[in-house]
Amino acid sequence: MSVDSALFHSALLALTPILLAALGGAICERAGVFNIGLEGMMLIGCFSAVAGSWFTGSAWLGVLFGALASAAYAMILAVGTITLRGDAVVLGVALNLLAVGLTGFLLRTVFGVQGTFSDPALAGLDGIGLPGLGAVPSLGPVLSGHSPLVYLSWAAVVVAAVFLARHPWGLRLRGVGEAPDAAATLGVSPARYRYAAVLTSGLLCGLAGAQLALGNVTLFSENMTAGRGWIAVVAVMLGRALPVGVLLAALLFGVAEAVGFRLQGNGLPPQATDAAPYVVTLAALFLSTARRGRRKRRPAGPTSPDPGPPAPEPLVGASS
Repeated sequence: MSVDSALFHSALLALTPILLAALGGAICERAGVFNIGLEGMMLIGCFSAVAGSWFTGSAWLGVLFGALASAAYAMILAVGTITLRGDAVVLGVALNLLAVGLTGFLLRTVFGVQGTFSDPALAGLDGIGLPGLGAVPSLGPVLSGHSPLVYLSWAAVVVAAVFLARHPWGLRLRGVGEAPDAAATLGVSPARYRYAAVLTSGLLCGLAGAQLALGNVTLFSENMTAGRGWIAVVAVMLGRALPVGVLLAALLFGVAEAVGFRLQGNGLPPQATDAAPYVVTLAALFLSTARRGRRKRRPAGPTSPDPGPPAPEPLVGASS
């Protein structure tokens, strides 16, 4: 298998949906909400983006439809976990399963097709060339020519990192996730910040779905997210909900997916190449768990010798 600029270009395309969804999951994690429903929110974003683009004739209106529909879908998780105090894991799994059935039903109802909807008239996101960079050998073909959502995802990493580390709202969001009772005593509403985090996660997952359906390809297929939302959850865990860490973890999975596609083009069975990102996911989880286990077993430092019991104090007034 040859390693060239086209491989890295493909890796950046594969990275973007995972990165956007993982950033949403990281924000939820910082607010104290474990969002395992990223897969379902991405799938809703895919279908809504395609539907919006088809009926309006504008890819950007399709992106807007995808983001808003995914945010509305995320409200189910917000109400269930924050207001009704339900289990976030159970609700997240239910949202993932519901999204598969709901989008399959809407595909038949809205477009009258089964399996996949594609049409030459469907407007997709066009790539843009970065001025001055496209002519740079080796680097230009990798970084230039992507859809605007790809560059938006890179900017979102910087914004999220600065927001969580510097901005007062970001510091309060972290406080809500780490010590909600203490934050409430200072006049910060944990429920309000958690609602904002879940809705932001829905918006980012909608953008991820729009990039997948209108940027990477221009179609909608049933269950087309194919586990990318679950990989985004793993990226949040590996990156410890830090924007830069999430970027590195998502980049690992993006490269694995691009390598899988390249190997498929070289003649390997698609069943084997499609498994490449998930094999990398399992390996990364195993290595991360083993590393944390070694840290827990490592002694904190040299222990000082036991001084023994303290000497008895002399009795006051005792005769010599």
